[in-house]
Amino acid sequence: VTLLCRDSEASTQNVSAATIGIIKSLIGHFDLDPNRAFDIVLECFELQPDNKIFLELIPIFPKSHASQILGFKFQYYQRMEVNSPVPFGLYKLTALLVKEEFIDLDSIYAHLLPNDDDAFEHYNAFCAKRLDEANKIGKINLAATGKDLMDDEKQGDVTIDLFSALDMETEAVVERFPELENNQTLGLLTGFLCVDDWYHAHILFGRLSPLNPVEHVQICNSLFRLIEKSISSAYDIVHQAHFQSFGSSSGASIDAMDVANSSVRGSFVDLPSELFQMLSCAGPYLYRDTLLLQKVCRVLRGYYLSALERVGNGDGALNPEIVIGGNRDPRLHLKQARSRIEEALGTCLLPSLQLIPANPAVGQEIWEVMNLLPYEARYRLYGEWEKDDEQIPMVLSARQTAKLDTRRILKRLAKENLKQLGRMVAKLAHANPMTVLRTIVHQIEAYRDMITPVVDAFKYLTQLEYDVLEYVVIERLAQGGRDKLKDDGLNLSDWLQSLASFWGHLCKKYPSMELRGLFQYLVNQLKKGQGIELVLLQELIQQMANFQYTENLTEEQLDAMAGSETLRYQATSFGVTRNNKALIKSTNRLRDSLLPKDEPKLAVPLLLLIAQHRSLVVINADAPYIKMVSEQFDRCHGTLLQYVEFLCSALTPALAYAQMIPSLHDLVHLYHLDPEVAFLIYRPVMRLFKCQGSSDVFWPLDDSYATNISTTNLDSEPTEYSGNVVLDLGSSKKPIIWSDLLDTVRTMLPSKAWNSLSPDLYATFWGLTLYDLYVPRNRYESEISKQHAALKALEELSDNSSSAITKRKKDKERIQESLDRLTSELRKHEENVTSVRRRLSHEKDKWWSSCPDTSKINMEFLQRCIFPRCTFSMPDAVYCAMFVHTLHSLGTPFFNTVNHIDVLICKTLQPMICCCTEYEAGRLGRFLCETLKIAYYWK
Repeated sequence: VTLLCRDSEASTQNVSAATIGIIKSLIGHFDLDPNRAFDIVLECFELQPDNKIFLELIPIFPKSHASQILGFKFQYYQRMEVNSPVPFGLYKLTALLVKEEFIDLDSIYAHLLPNDDDAFEHYNAFCAKRLDEANKIGKINLAATGKDLMDDEKQGDVTIDLFSALDMETEAVVERFPELENNQTLGLLTGFLCVDDWYHAHILFGRLSPLNPVEHVQICNSLFRLIEKSISSAYDIVHQAHFQSFGSSSGASIDAMDVANSSVRGSFVDLPSELFQMLSCAGPYLYRDTLLLQKVCRVLRGYYLSALERVGNGDGALNPEIVIGGNRDPRLHLKQARSRIEEALGTCLLPSLQLIPANPAVGQEIWEVMNLLPYEARYRLYGEWEKDDEQIPMVLSARQTAKLDTRRILKRLAKENLKQLGRMVAKLAHANPMTVLRTIVHQIEAYRDMITPVVDAFKYLTQLEYDVLEYVVIERLAQGGRDKLKDDGLNLSDWLQSLASFWGHLCKKYPSMELRGLFQYLVNQLKKGQGIELVLLQELIQQMANFQYTENLTEEQLDAMAGSETLRYQATSFGVTRNNKALIKSTNRLRDSLLPKDEPKLAVPLLLLIAQHRSLVVINADAPYIKMVSEQFDRCHGTLLQYVEFLCSALTPALAYAQMIPSLHDLVHLYHLDPEVAFLIYRPVMRLFKCQGSSDVFWPLDDSYATNISTTNLDSEPTEYSGNVVLDLGSSKKPIIWSDLLDTVRTMLPSKAWNSLSPDLYATFWGLTLYDLYVPRNRYESEISKQHAALKALEELSDNSSSAITKRKKDKERIQESLDRLTSELRKHEENVTSVRRRLSHEKDKWWSSCPDTSKINMEFLQRCIFPRCTFSMPDAVYCAMFVHTLHSLGTPFFNTVNHIDVLICKTLQPMICCCTEYEAGRLGRFLCETLKIAYYWK
């Protein structure tokens, strides 16, 4: 014993060999019992576990005896009369022997008590009791008196309890503390962690998982020590890169985060697979060490960025000798890194977040890791996060408490206390974003009046919570078991309308909201033939871009729709100024979400699917009544009009829209769109056809000035324009000649239709707009008068304070700018109508002159042109009447206006009305009104 207990620091290899020789001599000389001697050696090793001499001495004894001797020691402490816990040194000794493979884990495990099944049964009963307590949180006591309930409601200040779950957990830890002393398997697990033997510790974690061993503070702290040790080298690299980013970005305009990312990528960061096993075992209990949690997040981020850098540089291909994380292929390493990070987030980081009281910094660190993943992976993690932790009492308690506090706050949330209660909501959401935000969304679905105060209260949320909120909204949309239409089958359910309105207001106000997930959901739904959720797209466009689809236009608004962009905007902007900075930013965000730079672009797929769904609504209708089908058709058609208007306005210059949209041939023959829908999409592209030899004459303007044709030649022979009108879409695409477009037009209708129509007339009719035929001079003059009146009202204000003068100056500049724009656009509009009319005058003679069957001109013209377009929108209805009037005023050969009205009223009107939806019938009525206005003056 004296020899064994000498100072371990003085031991050298020679001294160790001499000591072992002396011990052998003593055993042999005095004929000592080897087992007793082995027992003494083990006891000395237990007292000096850091003395390396024992690791050289123990192999001289039989291995089979070691497990028996240690088992006898464990059994000794199992006796009732001993009444003493197993000393920790014995656990550490056993763990060292197992680690050095001197004894087998299973051979010593058989001697430990209590039996696993008994321990599991006892813990399950304990856990069930705690789950019952957690489930009772927030439940209404039906035995309570009315006075008690009213007293609860009359509480003055609203308070939130962020520590109730932790208090419950503390009580459980105290209650389970004797278990750690009496359960020898848990003690052995602690020993393995103490000697850094993760291999065997991981095996015991797997066996004892039903006992939730990490709940014990001693085991948890030992596990945290191993995690800290595993990430120390990687964290040094990340830490150094972080400080380098500050040095590099000082005095420069480079974003510090980008510099930090590039610095991390420049240094290879690798992590052992054991770390992710440790994080999985730690589970939600990493909340106990927030500093370590943040270190883990930073290391995981550096790990993934480093893997991305290896793929970008192609290190594996350039240098096959480099083996990254066990993989020669950097792509396999990146795939493995992503899988590991997703596992760490789902099993440890996200569950830990909901137990940390109101710490947005931790949430931001987790988001820095989450943000590296695509939204599909993030949403999957959110779904697993919610389901996997339902059986953990402290997590359930945290959720129930958060749900109760959220409901209590929402009952009192108003404009007056928005700042105070909004911060309380944010504090709850920082810890339990899923539960809090889901509860809020449920309340909004039931109470639409809550949308405005709730949206204002969300200004305190973090980026992670915004991302969770989008997942919650999409999940609520996809959740089955709820009707999205009311019982009448016509109107949208209140919850869906409330959810759509809430989402529109939220995305408009907060630029952090990501929209790609919702757009992909809408695309997937349209692929399934379901378009009810398009109401969300309508709300987004209305709120973020201020493009509102309105069927019931007033006379003034409808007249303004024939005007310039400024006039149309002021007629339908509902008080929002054109150059509103917030509106411009939100419009650009919506556009960039549909057309991201490095992600799949959904703008065109969404457009084509909406257009296809419009045609399929009637074909695939399963509604019992025709009115239900017509309502769905009108709703989808309105979304299509609104979406196309948004794309045309948001994509600048117009060439960007033309480059994005498929060709007219593909729209009709590849995507099988109706001609009227195809022309709606392609009409802005047609206006980019340009006359060769002139840089500023676009179709449908007359190019007589560009070709030195005198205006006196209006009655001369018609000129062929199709050969010199070209659409140049840039170097990446082949130019399109007008004659090629006419060839496509010929394939859009049956061959017999061209007996009474010409492709030139058909293309002209569908390519022009109301802006090309009519100048709403009264509306221009009215808006100009309003601007003059506004200027005069500003000049009459008597407030001469500095702030008022500054505001007046800005308002004057804004009004004057609008006034100048309207005046200029009126002049351009008049020139445009004159030029278009001149072109039509050139082309009118050939529209029907080559048609062999002129007897069916009016019927074919109504069927192929007028009826499809006059029922398309209110401005189109007016356009059709104006186009007929233009044909009449130009004296178009073979077109009989009286015969046209006769066929319209007497032969086709009645069956046409029977085929119209409610909105289409209104547009048809507007067309008839405008047509009969013309005929009224002839009587």
